[in-house]
Amino acid sequence: MLPRAILLMGPTGAGKSDAALALADRLPVEIVSVDSAMVYRGLDIGSAKPDAATRARVPHHLVDIRDPAERYSAGEFVREAGVLLEAIVARGRVPLLVGGTMLYFRALQAGLASLPPADPAIRAELAARAMAVGWPVLHAELAARDPDAAARIRPADGQRIQRALEVLALTGTPLSVLQREDLRRGLAAGHLKLVLAPPERATLDATLTARFDAMLAAGFVDEVRRLHARGDLDAELPALRAVGYRQLWRHVSGDCDLATARTEAVRATRQLAKRQYTWLRAEPGASWIGARGEAAVAALAERIRSWLDR
Repeated sequence: MLPRAILLMGPTGAGKSDAALALADRLPVEIVSVDSAMVYRGLDIGSAKPDAATRARVPHHLVDIRDPAERYSAGEFVREAGVLLEAIVARGRVPLLVGGTMLYFRALQAGLASLPPADPAIRAELAARAMAVGWPVLHAELAARDPDAAARIRPADGQRIQRALEVLALTGTPLSVLQREDLRRGLAAGHLKLVLAPPERATLDATLTARFDAMLAAGFVDEVRRLHARGDLDAELPALRAVGYRQLWRHVSGDCDLATARTEAVRATRQLAKRQYTWLRAEPGASWIGARGEAAVAALAERIRSWLDR
């Protein structure tokens, strides 16, 4: 079993990174990023990655560890985070895992679900059907058979729709059921699970719009142009499927104007937050902190100190 750790979870835009930095100034913690976009070099503005000066002052693990042309899986995260947690504890410090990639948090706590390996014939059949009718039609089929899985998957996310339908075909059991059973087996890890988020999602929506506009003002479009100019990246890579990057990639590719990309990105960011809330509300034993700023940091620090004193 992995060492005890603090899991600071929350939807995008809730202020997790700033809170973690403040906690690192007050407590003997080391920050481990749990963010599927921050692992990629060059994805800085759109992932809200702490800048180089901040990371020089407070080191962040699992940031800038992959090139955008590479893929990074939940399994790799579990292996690499596990090594880090052991090393952090050996230094006499406490791991503080911070982010919003819920799949990574679940995999770290429970291990990866025991799912069947890929079946090329079934995948080919699903891909052919998607070519004929579109992934949204297959997403609707998934929603009828596994609504919990479908609620966490975008209608255009062919890779995840294909996997969920493949698991159904191979096992007869919904993917969401297999994943929930795996989570229940991992609840005795002893982690402190904290959720930083307004209790109601609507409170976050205005913040997300302002946050994306601030990213645009900071040069987000130019960042995506630099990635596009490399010539070896495409929109189907995991790095470029991240919210914000996918929409601006369409813009710099000439497929839509900036206003359209902005509208789609804000909508996608809100949809991401909605999915994250769904995951978070199903997280057993998590304590919710609804405050922001210094009040949130004070509440988090109090919970952490109490946990450390046990």
